[in-house]
Amino acid sequence: MTRIRMFATDLDGTLLRSDRTISPRSADAMEGARQAGIDVVWATARARHSVHTLAQSCGFRGKAVCANGAVILDLADGTPRIVDTVSIETDLAATAMEQIRALVPGVTFANVGPTQFFAEAEYAALCEFADHHRHLHEMVISDALPTRIEPMVKIVARHPEIPSSQLYRTAVAAGVEGVELTHSGAPYLEMSAAGVSKASALATLCRADGIDASEVAVAGDAMNDVAMLTWAGTALVPSNAEAAIRTLADRVLPTNDEDGVASYLEELTAQR
Repeated sequence: MTRIRMFATDLDGTLLRSDRTISPRSADAMEGARQAGIDVVWATARARHSVHTLAQSCGFRGKAVCANGAVILDLADGTPRIVDTVSIETDLAATAMEQIRALVPGVTFANVGPTQFFAEAEYAALCEFADHHRHLHEMVISDALPTRIEPMVKIVARHPEIPSSQLYRTAVAAGVEGVELTHSGAPYLEMSAAGVSKASALATLCRADGIDASEVAVAGDAMNDVAMLTWAGTALVPSNAEAAIRTLADRVLPTNDEDGVASYLEELTAQR
C-alpha cells in the first residue's frame, strides 16, 4: 500500500459543512495529520481573502491552492502569503470573453486578481455575498474588462437567466480557446489560464517536495475537482457529490456534513 505523504481537499461541499464552516473535528483531524507528517493542502476555487478567513477560523497553517490552481498560498505564519500565481494573458482573456458574449448574449463578467476583484456593474448586481465572499463595496466596478490593473488569475461569467451549468456546457461545446473552462457548482462559469487546474498546482507543490502523484490523496465533489481526482494516486469523493463525480472515486467518503474528510484523515493518522 502506497504511503500517503500529501492530502489535498476541496473546501465547499467537501471539507466544509453545508453551513460553510469547518467543524472542530475536521480542524483536529487536519492538525493530527500534519503532526503525523502528512502535508495537508486546501484546493479550492475560492480567493485569497476567503481562504484566509477560513484558516483563521480553524487554525489551519498549511498551503492552499486557490482560484482553481492559479494561486498558491502559504499560511504557515497565519498570513496568506502568495508564493505562486499563473495569470491569463490579457489578449487571450479578451478573446475568450468576446467568444462567450457572442455565444450567449446578455452574459456579464468579472476578473479576479490575486488580491482584487473587478466586476462589470451588471455582474455585481447579480451577486450575493456568498458568491465571492465580497460585499459590493469590496469590488472594483469597471465597464472596461479585461483590466490591466492587476494580473488576472480567473475570469467568471454569469447570466441573469441562464444557469451556470448550462453556460459551462455551452462554452465547452463551442470550444472557447485560450482558457481552461471549469465549473464549481457556483452560479457562474469559471476560466483560468490554459492548462491551469488544481492538479497542476498540486503537481508544482509535489515537485518542490519530491512527492510523487501516487503518494497524494485528494478529496473533491465538483467538476473543478476532476483534474486532481484523476491525477492523484488516491481519489476520494464525499457521498453528497453528484453521480458523475462519484464514478471517479477510489473510495466514497461520508458526506461533508458527516465530516467525511475528517474520518479519512483520522484513519490515515492512526496508521502512522
